[in-house]
Amino acid sequence: MDKHYQEQALKSLTQLIAEPSYLQEPQKNAPFGIGIANALKTCLAIFKENGFRTYIDPQGYYGYAEIGHGDLFAILCHLDVVPAGDLTKWHTNPFKAVIKNGYIYGRGVQDDKGPTMAALYAVKSLVDQRVSFNKTIRFIFGTDEETLWRDMQRYNELEPQATMGFAPDANFPLIYAEKGLLQSYATAPGVKDYTFTGGNALNVVPDKAFYTGNKLPEIAQKLAELHYDYQIDDQTLTVFGTSAHAKDAPQAHNAILRLAQAMAYFYDDPAVQFLGKALSDDGYATSLFGDVHDQTGALTVNVATIESNEQKTEIGFDLREPVTIDHEKLIEIFTKKLAAYGLTYRTFDYLPPLYVPKETMLVQTLLDVYQQFTNDDTQPLVSGGATFARTMKNCVAFGALFKDSEATEHQPNEKWNLQEMNRVMDIYAQAIRRLCTKD
Repeated sequence: MDKHYQEQALKSLTQLIAEPSYLQEPQKNAPFGIGIANALKTCLAIFKENGFRTYIDPQGYYGYAEIGHGDLFAILCHLDVVPAGDLTKWHTNPFKAVIKNGYIYGRGVQDDKGPTMAALYAVKSLVDQRVSFNKTIRFIFGTDEETLWRDMQRYNELEPQATMGFAPDANFPLIYAEKGLLQSYATAPGVKDYTFTGGNALNVVPDKAFYTGNKLPEIAQKLAELHYDYQIDDQTLTVFGTSAHAKDAPQAHNAILRLAQAMAYFYDDPAVQFLGKALSDDGYATSLFGDVHDQTGALTVNVATIESNEQKTEIGFDLREPVTIDHEKLIEIFTKKLAAYGLTYRTFDYLPPLYVPKETMLVQTLLDVYQQFTNDDTQPLVSGGATFARTMKNCVAFGALFKDSEATEHQPNEKWNLQEMNRVMDIYAQAIRRLCTKD
């Protein structure tokens, strides 16, 4: 890619990084906060300057920018980011782009503002070559991807579906299947003799769980026998595990489940018995569901949160379902298993799976372009994660991280290698040329 386009991409990305677009209190025409609303307006202005037709939802849920004419080809992006977190862990201001040592730093440079700008200037390079598009290339800008996807729900209620497309929000070569995502809660009455808490987010394996109560010495002794790490401060016992994304639950050590295993020797309460005995430390939950898998992998189960005290008992779960599994049957089994332990099931959120067969023209073209630029014969991937590609038919996740990229999204000091960014622009330009032009 000509150096001019990378310079323009970095300039535009710097503008976007300056907008702290994480979820905040809603305001008029800014349902997810003023920072996200400003990022959407800034992004649309950048696209308009580059010759795109632009539109913003009157209520501020989404926007889009398009060029060309014909069937709709979607490039599904999101402008919201996760909060910066502990600022003491950042070496730079997370909302001021900094370029040093061959990287650009800032919240969103990998997820998803950087790939969005790479895709923009890939298309702009084709426009400047006077390429004739035979499709309408529409960049769709989501604003709620990091939370509940309310943006794309509104988009799909009001706007036409694409005939094909991709989300620049995952890994190369491409992801042709994404598991179904079920998030749910189990509830029971409160408890009197202890408090049991842990976890902050449903999509994260908890690395700490906390106990206070009348059996602290006994539970500590049992944890020692189980060879689980813990510490006691005043009257609080903390159990340690290892954190991971919920999709990787079997590879992590869940602190809630570790504590529950020890507590189950001393308490008969529903949550403790279910977690400590029925689940134990199994990220596949085979004791509940059996061996559930298909060509896209196995069912994974993350016990993400627990709050058990005098007022209530509530457990949060995150399940990643293989694409051909009967979703309703899975819920039926889960509900019955929970009921056997005195727990009540409630669905919180569900995202249906994505599946685009590997033999389709879209997948084969994207794969061919990737291999052309990398000489890497890695085959299309399955993911337990979720991208906006699953919000439309015949769309997949395509980049922007290579298999040897340093993944820093959601972390302090998020960064993107500038050489990789330039390579991504080349790949996207060729992919769009192949899929959206008459050449």
